[in-house]
Amino acid sequence: MSGIRETLKIVVVGHVDHGKSTLIGRLLYDTKSLPEGAIERVKRISKEKGKPFEYAYLLDAFEEEQRQGITIDTTQLQFHTERRDYVIIDAPGHKEFLKNMVSGAASAEAALLLVDAYEGVQEQSKRHGYILSLLGIQKVYVIVNKMDLVDYSEERFNQIRNEMNEFLNNLGVYPQKYIPVSAFLGENMTVLSEKMPWYDGEPILKAIDLFEKDKELSDKPLRFPIQDVYKFDDRRIIAGRIETGQLKVGDEILISPGNKVTRVKTIEYWVEKDKRDSVQAGMSVGITVEDEFFNKRGELISHKEDVPFIGELFKANLFWLGKQDLVKNKKYKLKLTTQEVECEIFSIDKVVDASTLETIKNASEVKINDVAEVTIKTKQAVCFDKFKDNQNTGRFVIVDGFDVSGGGIIVAPVEDAGNITQLEDHIRIFMGCLKMDISTKGRYGLRTVVDIAINSTDHEVTLEDIAKRQNIPDTYLEQILPALIKAGLVKSIEGTRKRYVLGERALSITVGEVLQTFEESLSIIDESITEANINNGVENSLAVNVWEKINESINAIVGAIALEDLVREYKKSNSNSANMYYI
Repeated sequence: MSGIRETLKIVVVGHVDHGKSTLIGRLLYDTKSLPEGAIERVKRISKEKGKPFEYAYLLDAFEEEQRQGITIDTTQLQFHTERRDYVIIDAPGHKEFLKNMVSGAASAEAALLLVDAYEGVQEQSKRHGYILSLLGIQKVYVIVNKMDLVDYSEERFNQIRNEMNEFLNNLGVYPQKYIPVSAFLGENMTVLSEKMPWYDGEPILKAIDLFEKDKELSDKPLRFPIQDVYKFDDRRIIAGRIETGQLKVGDEILISPGNKVTRVKTIEYWVEKDKRDSVQAGMSVGITVEDEFFNKRGELISHKEDVPFIGELFKANLFWLGKQDLVKNKKYKLKLTTQEVECEIFSIDKVVDASTLETIKNASEVKINDVAEVTIKTKQAVCFDKFKDNQNTGRFVIVDGFDVSGGGIIVAPVEDAGNITQLEDHIRIFMGCLKMDISTKGRYGLRTVVDIAINSTDHEVTLEDIAKRQNIPDTYLEQILPALIKAGLVKSIEGTRKRYVLGERALSITVGEVLQTFEESLSIIDESITEANINNGVENSLAVNVWEKINESINAIVGAIALEDLVREYKKSNSNSANMYYI
């Protein structure tokens, strides 16, 4: 085992023309990792173009790339240092090639994010930084390239470092190093540059050796997805590929999601020389177990002490590459290891437009090449891990019809799936129950906030507009609007006519908090309820008891519903911003 060298995959990303291909070409050249004849080929290409020798052409393998001067496909190359071997992934910088960038970066353990010292931080720099955060890549160096174009200025380097730090830190990405270089001239590549005496770190080749590699797959918790079960003479052989961890005869195992516990009886083999008592990650194996269970494709085997998450709802970062927009309430197929289940997008929490980096919250769809933070609901329970803990069981693809249209990584399970999956039903129940014991002012106050939320993004909202749309008397609005302004839920904008917009805290609170601006209690119990109008002759004490239980439930629901969820439901059911008399 001592003769096996460690390998680390690094993705290189950044704005087009900021020098990724040149940097990688230089790394290949300086580590003598180029195939025979490559230098002569590049010299010939450079001469034909009438340009000086360009390191970028050492890896731009496709004629189209060389003709256009850009990197289109992800290119994987290998080089080595004394410490380890590297697979370096050159990902494209043009926004049209985002699909390839995502697929390239997804397999990397670390990243180099390039920024041109002269041009500074560009939209692609930020977009790629965001994608690194979505992929959960935490080992990041920011390489400030082309320092020769700014006379190796420490001030310019610090300016870029501060700008990128502010942006990346907000995404939860904390670069381990910022390294100033001139890849074309070889400054700070293999040895420290004399032209930047103010830099007290390492050159790139020494710095990348400081990246700490993730645990080996075999050292992670056991994850053995069942691919199939074969009946062979009197044996039922469970077959599949071990994604992570190790397994040996006699191990006590858990088969999820059915929570079946048993022990490994045998590890099967075809010929005597293949006989073994233990197996590990990367091996395709067949095992038998001591207990006769009905096992099937899609189940996951683990050790009892380190189990996967099991659930029907999880948060994910998703990259959409489908021809049709990704939308809520549509049936898709989710593939996760050997599991294939029907799913739907329960909520689209945030979308980042692939071409503008514009962030859209609570969007109704995800367009091609966009990235999104979503909540996915499956028809049945699935087994999974957080991607940051286990990449193999934390990533998935989504199939639309017959096409693989998107892929993503799991961020976290949604622990209380029951409450969240019933949100829309809860809102409908809540709307009906509000009629019972909410004051007129409370009802009108909620209508007012929702009306402003829906309409103020498109045009000005005045007192007269709200009164007309919601049939609320002016006298009430003259009391309600000051109370909402005082609570920070609404802001007024002075002008020829006073108009209103949402306050900063409005969509971050619950419906219950809005109502409490006007209500001392959110009780919905009507003291005049009798056995006749509750349950047709059921004893009154029982009926009131039932009603109290309903009251508790509704109060809990009101306390849990975010105002933005209620607004979203109104938008969906009232596309013309119709009145809300049923509040």
